[in-house]
Amino acid sequence: MSTVSEVSPEDWAVWSDYYRAGRELTRAFDKRLLDDAGISHPEYLVMLTLWQAPEHHLRTGELADDLAWEKSRVSHQVTRMVARGLLDRRECATDARGVWVGLTAEGRRTLLRATRDHTTAIREWFFDVLSDEEKHIIQQASQRMRAKLLTDGVAPLPREREASEAGAA
Repeated sequence: MSTVSEVSPEDWAVWSDYYRAGRELTRAFDKRLLDDAGISHPEYLVMLTLWQAPEHHLRTGELADDLAWEKSRVSHQVTRMVARGLLDRRECATDARGVWVGLTAEGRRTLLRATRDHTTAIREWFFDVLSDEEKHIIQQASQRMRAKLLTDGVAPLPREREASEAGAA
């Protein structure tokens, strides 16, 4: 069993810097989105995920998997966004228990308006401070971390992989 004492002070410093930078970056994105478009970063992530989905809608479980959130968190977030007119819910014709979540016209307008400035913020606060080599290293490290989490069974399978594995079974 691993203990705190088995992690070197140097490694703790790397972890601390990484974790803090991620939290601060998320907080900065959240503030900028609120100031600029009147939406939170989680709302933006929900809308962007739906925008990128086929036909701009997903079932609640698929949305939770794509966001790596708990279903209850997605359900509460979607409820608030439906009340604001950004999303709608529709029953699934093929599964009485299933619910489709999709963008409303207002949700699409809000997402497009927010994306212009959010893309600028991503460039300013992430890409512009990294060299090409650092970007490559971060991408490789992120892919290895995600692969390890998938292998250990603590991250959801991407929907494409989940579908292909179900078909092979």
